[in-house]
Amino acid sequence: MMTHVRPDLPSGTVTFLFTDVEGSTRLLHSLGPEAYSDVLAEHRRVLRGAFAVHGGVEVDTQGDAFFVAFPTAEGAASAALASHEALATSPISVRAGLHTGAPNVTTEGYVGVDVHRGARIAALAHGGQILVSPTTAALLDAHVLRDLGSHSLRDFEGATRLAQLGDNDFPPLRTAGSVDLPTPATRFLGRERELYDAVTVVYERDPRVLTILGPGGTGKTRFALELARLLAEDANGGTVFVALAPIRDAELVLAAIADRLGAASREPAALAARIGDRRTHVLCDNLEHLLPDAARPLGELVARAPSLRLLTTSREPLRLQGELEFDLPPLDEADAVDLFCERAQAVRPDVEETDTVRMLCSRLDCLPLALELAAARTKVLPPEALLARLGDSLDLLRGARDADDRHATLRTTIAWSYELLDPDEQRLFCRLAVFRGGCTLESAERVCDAGLETLASLFDKSLIRRRTGRLGEERFWMLETIREFAAEQLDASGEVDEMGRRHAERMLEIAISAHLSEDDDEPFQLETALAEREDLRAALDWTMSRDVELAARLAVSLETFWNAHANDEGSQRLRSIVTQADALEPGLLSKVLRVAGNTMYNADEGAAKSHWERSLQLCRAVGDDRGAALVLHRMALIPLAHGDIEQSRRMIDESQRLAAGRSQLIEAVNLWMHAQFAFEDGRVEEAISLSRKSAEQADAIGWTWWVSGQRTYLAGSRWRRETSTLRNAKLAPRW
Repeated sequence: MMTHVRPDLPSGTVTFLFTDVEGSTRLLHSLGPEAYSDVLAEHRRVLRGAFAVHGGVEVDTQGDAFFVAFPTAEGAASAALASHEALATSPISVRAGLHTGAPNVTTEGYVGVDVHRGARIAALAHGGQILVSPTTAALLDAHVLRDLGSHSLRDFEGATRLAQLGDNDFPPLRTAGSVDLPTPATRFLGRERELYDAVTVVYERDPRVLTILGPGGTGKTRFALELARLLAEDANGGTVFVALAPIRDAELVLAAIADRLGAASREPAALAARIGDRRTHVLCDNLEHLLPDAARPLGELVARAPSLRLLTTSREPLRLQGELEFDLPPLDEADAVDLFCERAQAVRPDVEETDTVRMLCSRLDCLPLALELAAARTKVLPPEALLARLGDSLDLLRGARDADDRHATLRTTIAWSYELLDPDEQRLFCRLAVFRGGCTLESAERVCDAGLETLASLFDKSLIRRRTGRLGEERFWMLETIREFAAEQLDASGEVDEMGRRHAERMLEIAISAHLSEDDDEPFQLETALAEREDLRAALDWTMSRDVELAARLAVSLETFWNAHANDEGSQRLRSIVTQADALEPGLLSKVLRVAGNTMYNADEGAAKSHWERSLQLCRAVGDDRGAALVLHRMALIPLAHGDIEQSRRMIDESQRLAAGRSQLIEAVNLWMHAQFAFEDGRVEEAISLSRKSAEQADAIGWTWWVSGQRTYLAGSRWRRETSTLRNAKLAPRW
């Protein structure tokens, strides 16, 4: 395949202009992400305008830095001066460097030592200052140049004589510490808020150790690299990266740091002497598998070297004095979609943001690793097919051949954390997968035999997370990709049925405690069911194929939940239970049939009537007067809807007789029925009064959805009353 050199790049003798923003991190902290983004965009507009006017060609841009090529030194110098003049009142201060050479031009752009020399010159400048190499200075006779003497450039032997373009006064040239960080193959996306928060922590609290925490695939390494780059300006002793994933012996951690710092010994005292009083940043990546053994020597090094600032990534904290923990969450949805689309477009240009892409990102918990692996798969599977195939297959997502083995697939990423757990932690991790929507500490203890220390350890290792529930309670939960892996391990452990039963029984206890069955006289607590909605569903899924009696008891205990929030779902589940109901004892079966009829009435009146009639027969057979009263109320709806007021009234009278005033719920629903009768008889004021009493009774037992219905009915009744009054007034004869 033929490749082509960019035709717009100047060739032969070329002058390079490198710029970046001085103090960008502190400016971000000062202005905040939104305002900083605005001034940065204006800075880019100004610089690009100056480049274009003076013949510059933009070669590359990274963050707030530009690399521009000019066919003449005069054009480069004029563009640099014009840029600085235009930004004179801006909070942004740009440093710049000029160097002239004869680089090679390839399909990748410019290649050669001149590119690196120009970048190193720019790095020495102060904000507002333009530095010039000797070769460029020789071509700028018409400009004022100030000789700054000879200076060392990082990665170059010897000294280079530098000049300053213009006659402004600046401090002596910066003696920048070296920045030795790996350069990722793709650009950093999103995380502006998290970077701002992390920079704020550093500037306001200056922690000796900052640990970036998160589960596998959260993007801790990438985030830490970006943070280290932002903070590198403050490290005059240098910034280095120490990769610890390949190391298996905790005793080698200090040796790895010594090697990166150029120290002769790994002893803490020798390392501290090497660091001296120069602020030095060391990024130690992937520490979790070396803990807790690595914590002690690192703590000793931090104590001996006051100028050292340790930035670490781990799935659990080091627990050192002076350590601050920074919990890195998954990406927000917008950033996740942007990341997926950009990575996918590298292999499939037609990928764009759609509802399917948003659903796919959500299904992958907005984890950067999962998104990147999924994006790579779009080469053969469009997002729609990828979402359909994702299912429960963690193996579908595979990475590039040169990816870290731990990140080769999403499964191996999670397995890496799992293998570091001790047996008790592994057991609890697997068992917690039974909770689809998370759990309280009490539920974890009841269902999984969770010990507080083991649960806390899983939390520290970023395998479970914590949030506040609907009721203000603290809940523990897993990202879905992690829970899926844990569920596989639970299935392999042989405990899946036992955990499923324990979970279902616990959900039944919670449902009963919410008093949502109409057989219960206590105030309804719908919020309790809503807080556990996903796990109530999971329990029903499990019981309906294994224990129809337990499924029936759970479905009946959620009667008001079905009525108020999930009528269609309740109908579907109750239909399935009824088909298996022959094994149920009569008392429970009567309740199942009643609740089934309740959920079916709006869509299938005939089926509802059949279920209610059978339920009434069973209630009478077992002497359940309350149950019969409830069913009679429901059955009375049918003749009322068909205009047979007297038949409906007889059923309600019998319902009241059987309940004998012992139930506020039955009294509330029957008051509403009497309101219907009164309205049909033309007694509108009485109907309104009865409906209001029904609402008051319902409110007393927490039946909020019924209260809302009565208010709607009252509003309609008043409207009908006023309409009727107007109509009668118009039709009345005049005397």
